[in-house]
Amino acid sequence: MEKHYIYIILTRTNTTLSKLIGFAKNDEYTHAAISLDKNLDHMYSFGRKYTYNPFIGRFKEENINKGVYKYHKYLPGLVMEVEVSKEQYEYAKGLINHFISNSNIYKYNYKGLLYGLFNKETCCCNRFLCSEFVYHILKESNIVDFNIARNLVRPQGLLNIDGKIIYKGNLKEYGYFSNNNYLKEIDIRVVSTIKKLILSMKI
Repeated sequence: MEKHYIYIILTRTNTTLSKLIGFAKNDEYTHAAISLDKNLDHMYSFGRKYTYNPFIGRFKEENINKGVYKYHKYLPGLVMEVEVSKEQYEYAKGLINHFISNSNIYKYNYKGLLYGLFNKETCCCNRFLCSEFVYHILKESNIVDFNIARNLVRPQGLLNIDGKIIYKGNLKEYGYFSNNNYLKEIDIRVVSTIKKLILSMKI
């Protein structure tokens, strides 16, 4: 049976907002994104619309080598792999596609950020923090439920999800790591196939 996975990416940039959150909450990670592919070719989150303007945020597709990430030679972070059912995967994919198709109506939840720093609940249907968005996708897909207001879910809190950390370190090097693992998986399958062929040829 084919397995399905969703990937949670946690990072900590050197932006002023990241430093503020890290200082206020003493968190190791201050930004979260979600991806449906292991290579992280398509990552989704809420963040700056323009690289040099921290005051306008929106839903966006992210790339480790573009935007704010582009100016980091070392980007600390981790990638968590969460196994899900086919139904959960397809529902999460549908939700993300909805955000992609309607990206113009979604904004960054600055009020939620301020309230979250003081552990106060608030909710706005079309505004999200980065971790709030990731949690929203997971919760609506019946993958996880923390039973708290979504604006109170910080990137660090997503570590409580039942998943497997497949990478931790410099995310700038993740592509190399991921590709090597992919090649290793292919090698394992090839060796297994050859063994089966050899066994089937034995009299």
